[in-house]
Amino acid sequence: MRLLQPLKIIWTAFICLAMAATAAPARSQSPMEKLSIAYSSRSIASIDLYVAEDKGFFREEGLDVQVVQVRSNIAIAAALTGEIQAIGSIGTVIRAIERSDAPFKIVTVNLKRPLFWLVTRPEFSSISALKGKVLGTTTLGGAQHVAAIRMLRKAGLDAEKDITVIVAGDVPTQLQSLVSGAIQVAVLSPPTIILARDKFKMRILASSMEEFPSIQNGIAVPEKLLKDRRDLVKRLLRARAKATRYFWENERGASEVLAKYLKVEFPMALESYRLSRPAFTTNGIPTDKEVAEYLKIDAEIMALPKPIPAAKVFDFSLQREVNQELGVR
Repeated sequence: MRLLQPLKIIWTAFICLAMAATAAPARSQSPMEKLSIAYSSRSIASIDLYVAEDKGFFREEGLDVQVVQVRSNIAIAAALTGEIQAIGSIGTVIRAIERSDAPFKIVTVNLKRPLFWLVTRPEFSSISALKGKVLGTTTLGGAQHVAAIRMLRKAGLDAEKDITVIVAGDVPTQLQSLVSGAIQVAVLSPPTIILARDKFKMRILASSMEEFPSIQNGIAVPEKLLKDRRDLVKRLLRARAKATRYFWENERGASEVLAKYLKVEFPMALESYRLSRPAFTTNGIPTDKEVAEYLKIDAEIMALPKPIPAAKVFDFSLQREVNQELGVR
């Protein structure tokens, strides 16, 4: 009897180990769920998506994610038809909700300050000298365009009357247009702003980062998807939250990812990281004050009678659940 008890314990332990060994491959072989996320411009603004993809955080959540670059207005149409499931460049989505009650919700916010600098060709030494010139932007009415309007307005120019605005591709493409002279002014973000300054000697005339809040990047999803597939949206938010934590805790690693995805040298990526870090949220949720101020500014720019209620635009309930589960503050 004394021998049987130890043998029973050993056998039980062996069975548990065997079950664990077979269970892990079974989980890894379960089908990954496909999901597409659109973003509008190559910059550090989408660092959470780059990190989540590069470090396997999407796969940890059972997601086979395709990150695709497309203009925000096109992404909105694609999301409504189910061709994509989420949009990372949320500024245009917010304005679609404000203008026409578009059926979307912003479920997390990555950027709470605008990462845009007003950049001109070397021959222009002041903003007033830009009157009659051409400004390039990614999307009309997007976060970049709105930042340009505010910086020009502060300097005394009317962005509608004094400047010609054209859609000129994403931020790196706008730099190419600046170099060629096709446009004379653009609003650029890191690391392109550093390349413009150091390699092409472009002038940096203004910064928007400390001027006003700008809910620029995050995740927007159709309301139907949020209602029908909360589990899917939550897994996406978990992967993004892990990426955000990695971004805040690993300067070198995040900079290496940025250098890889944007095809820039590491020192440029590192400077971009350090320059941009304060603009990012740590938990995916801006403060009520930041949200209210942002919506007030939007209402003024769009000539709305009053700001839209925050609840019409944002739903952070799943992000709060994720934060609690992961210990994010």
